[in-house]
Amino acid sequence: MSRYMSTFPEKFRLDGRTALITGSARGLGWEMAKGLAEAGARVLLHGRSHERLAPRLAELRAAGRATDGVVFGMADRTAMKLALADAGPIDILIHNVGERDRRPFTEIESDDFAQLVDTDLSAGQALIRLVVPGMVERGWGRLILVTSIAATLAAPGASSYIAAKAGLEALARALASELGATGVTSNALSPGFFATETNEALIDSPAGERMRLRCPAKRWADPSEIAGAAIFLASPAASYVNGHTLTVDGGVTATYVG
Repeated sequence: MSRYMSTFPEKFRLDGRTALITGSARGLGWEMAKGLAEAGARVLLHGRSHERLAPRLAELRAAGRATDGVVFGMADRTAMKLALADAGPIDILIHNVGERDRRPFTEIESDDFAQLVDTDLSAGQALIRLVVPGMVERGWGRLILVTSIAATLAAPGASSYIAAKAGLEALARALASELGATGVTSNALSPGFFATETNEALIDSPAGERMRLRCPAKRWADPSEIAGAAIFLASPAASYVNGHTLTVDGGVTATYVG
């Protein structure tokens, strides 16, 4: 027992691994990047411009963390391919980028729907195609697709987002089935109500108060509370966790509301 207890924490270390977290200049992406860096990974921060990434890179480097920036727009597959080629081998991919269109279904044109699904879902598939061959060759890899509790708890006014996130969750399962024998695991990470920058206005609204009360914890999550789940799924400790959706929502989806 003593030997088990003394070595088990090492199973959560990520030393020698390189992790790419998309959309990591702020919000949940930034919190996951900080967590993985603290666990020992070399972290590749992703954003649409060097200016957005510069202060985050400086913060990690000041703390002694290994980090570099990767710049491309999710719609630009050529820039994506070039950026990843320069980044070197990637062991952990967290696809976190997600846009949201809060209009009613009848107001969302087909082109707008397709564009959001491309950013939230299809871009993830494109990234995975670029990194998986190397993971398979090395016999180790972690794919973590950030979805949302909206993938299972639908609400009016977000049809394209809900469809894309549900697609990501299904893609994680499909990849788990297909890649399971290669040493690559594929899982989804499903956040609930997090107090990120993009949700500031919502938090202070009547709808935000209803969401707070809907959660058994009776509070919005601090963004830093996503990091532990990401570290776990990325770590050797999760070597037999595959095709799973890890929900981090304070109990929202576990609770019946009559």
